[in-house]
Amino acid sequence: MASKKWLLVAPVAGALGLGAGVGADKFLSAAGDAKQDLKPATTLPLTRVVLFNSGVGYFSRSGEVEGEARVDLTFPESDVNDLLKSMVLEDFGRGRISAVSYDSREPIARTLGSFAINLNNNPTFAGIIGQLRGERIEVAVSAAAVNQPGKLTGTIVGVEKQKVPAGTQTLDADVLNMWCAEGMRAIRMTDIQSLRFSNPVIESEFRRALEVLALSHDSQKKAVQLHFAGEGKRKVQVGYVIDAPIWKTSYRLLMNEKEKPYLQGWAMVENPTDEDWTGVKMALVSGRPISFKMDLYNPLYVERPTVEPELFASLRPVTYQGNFNGRGERGTGDNQQVFNFSTGLFGNQAAPRLPVPALGPLPLAFDAPMPPAGGKLGGLAGGVPTDGVPAFEKMKLAGVNDPAGEALRRKHAAGTAAELAQRLGAGSVGNAATAGALGDFFQYTIDHPVTLPRQKSALLPIVGKDIEGTRVSIYNAGVQAKHPLLGLRLKNTSGAHLNQGPITVFEGSTYAGDTRVLDVQPNEERLLSYAIDLGTEVDPKAGAGKQKITSIKAVKGIVTTTTKVTEETTYKAINRSQADRALLIEHPNRTSQQFKLVDTDKPTEDTPEVFRFALGLKAGETKSFTVKEERDDVSTIALTNGAEDQIRYFVSLSEASPALKQRLAEALTIKGGWDATARELAQVTADLQRFTIDQDRIRKNLRETPKESEVYATYLKKLSDQEKEIDALTAKQKGLVGDEFQARKKYEHFLANIND
Repeated sequence: MASKKWLLVAPVAGALGLGAGVGADKFLSAAGDAKQDLKPATTLPLTRVVLFNSGVGYFSRSGEVEGEARVDLTFPESDVNDLLKSMVLEDFGRGRISAVSYDSREPIARTLGSFAINLNNNPTFAGIIGQLRGERIEVAVSAAAVNQPGKLTGTIVGVEKQKVPAGTQTLDADVLNMWCAEGMRAIRMTDIQSLRFSNPVIESEFRRALEVLALSHDSQKKAVQLHFAGEGKRKVQVGYVIDAPIWKTSYRLLMNEKEKPYLQGWAMVENPTDEDWTGVKMALVSGRPISFKMDLYNPLYVERPTVEPELFASLRPVTYQGNFNGRGERGTGDNQQVFNFSTGLFGNQAAPRLPVPALGPLPLAFDAPMPPAGGKLGGLAGGVPTDGVPAFEKMKLAGVNDPAGEALRRKHAAGTAAELAQRLGAGSVGNAATAGALGDFFQYTIDHPVTLPRQKSALLPIVGKDIEGTRVSIYNAGVQAKHPLLGLRLKNTSGAHLNQGPITVFEGSTYAGDTRVLDVQPNEERLLSYAIDLGTEVDPKAGAGKQKITSIKAVKGIVTTTTKVTEETTYKAINRSQADRALLIEHPNRTSQQFKLVDTDKPTEDTPEVFRFALGLKAGETKSFTVKEERDDVSTIALTNGAEDQIRYFVSLSEASPALKQRLAEALTIKGGWDATARELAQVTADLQRFTIDQDRIRKNLRETPKESEVYATYLKKLSDQEKEIDALTAKQKGLVGDEFQARKKYEHFLANIND
């Protein structure tokens, strides 16, 4: 096999220094050979397109060249960064890739700033003149200017603003100061009709700056030249990844009472380029490779610090970092997945042309608008041919050898595909794609060359298969409170990965509704719903619910109560239609809320959101189905010195153990002793307060009563007696305070150590 030499664009461009100012029409190769640009350019037609549903596409061009050859390509400026990041060139014969050149550019602001006259930021007339102080100019002055000759020659001194009269007011005006033969002159800028630079270098710089501005307006297309050096005729190829619209899918599902559901899938591809796709090989990949953009096209400059020389500095010690992994070799494995730029497919690194078993694609969000179909259903839009191949003829999985199954499919397709075409009002459409697994991706390879004019879209048939499916009615109170939805339990027996997309459902030849499906792997089951089942009605009723305490435990004064909460929901369903119904009831899955099913049939399906229960309904039949759920609610209460009512409540519960009841009763007894001491203390305190008030009254009376009177002596005796009683009560109060403290402490300690 001829040797193959390939080259990445970005390293070549960097190594050869293809910087600003190197145009595609003036490129010199690394060997300095300028003659090759004189040869006519060779055309490399587009031969392969691989579209991803992640917003990028791989485009491959290939053809024959002879000897020294040049290939000219043009790209929108928005694609140049992706081109420099991903372009790969290959030479399959006795040749080599000489170099690649492209229209580079400086940032426009930097380029304009490099001229003697800086036109950045749209400078004014006065701003331009102000940049040229000291330059000689020729000025033609308006005839209406006062005290000014028609023409002046001199040197620019500067531009200033002066107050000039304007009727009854004064305004600021720009004035040009010139040094002329007769001396200084001041000329209003509004009086200048024309101005010419005497220095031809300045005039040339001004023209070049204006040309740069003009060229910056026409920067939509950029030229890229590929230079191949070698001998004789040989095949060359270039591949690159650039922005591309995601490809989308839509399906048609035909259902008939006596046959399996028939699924027809279409891929929608778009050609947004300015080039016709003529007879290209196309593949559609379902996957989300990581892709990003990087600015490689604009010259980037890094600010460097200014370092002064160290005349007397000592040499600093140098440190070196050791090798991290010894040899520094890149490991390879048998299952390493790489993108083969020769075939435009993913493959094994050791054997790039062999597919690798699939692990499954990453599901995508569904929000892309669908373009209008380019032709009638059954025909192929965008010039893609159809040859009436039966539905199962072209749909073969890579690597599958099933002669018996193939014969059965051919026989079955002869009737089914023709019947479908007749019902849908179009010609027979078979698979025009071969589906296959590519590691974590899934690919549809279009079996026929695709022709798609520029700025056009096309529908390409990728699936045409009978699949397994069971009719069901799906009820979810959160979706439709009264009626279930007509649906289908679909099993993907097409052998292909079904990319997400909308599905239009037909009942026989009648439109039945629309639905949507996410990515479905081969042999995976998925529910679809497409219409409201008006013939079936479901009435959900929630029960009253029950709560029952099941256990009471106490640990160090903390009582834990477990209460079993039971909830019931009864679904009453009636089938008023003339056909039997297989009803699927979706009940909320509240496992995260600690609910579990009890005394209920096991659900047919268990998803994170719902339980699905199957219920068969014959025509005219009414049935009820009850879902019972239980949950244990646990509550804790800390027994404190104010929890007598809670203690009495726990003692009254039959669920409390005798030992716990006994301990709680002892706690109430201790609390009773504490309460008695507290009451006695309160009584003594009240007596003391009463004596204090009475003594205040006696002292007031003594101040108003004559000392010689008999009453005065009585008051004195009573006051003396009360003092003795107060002393006794104060001593008793002191003792009761200590007793009350000990009783409270005993009670709290007892509560804190109750265990059962």
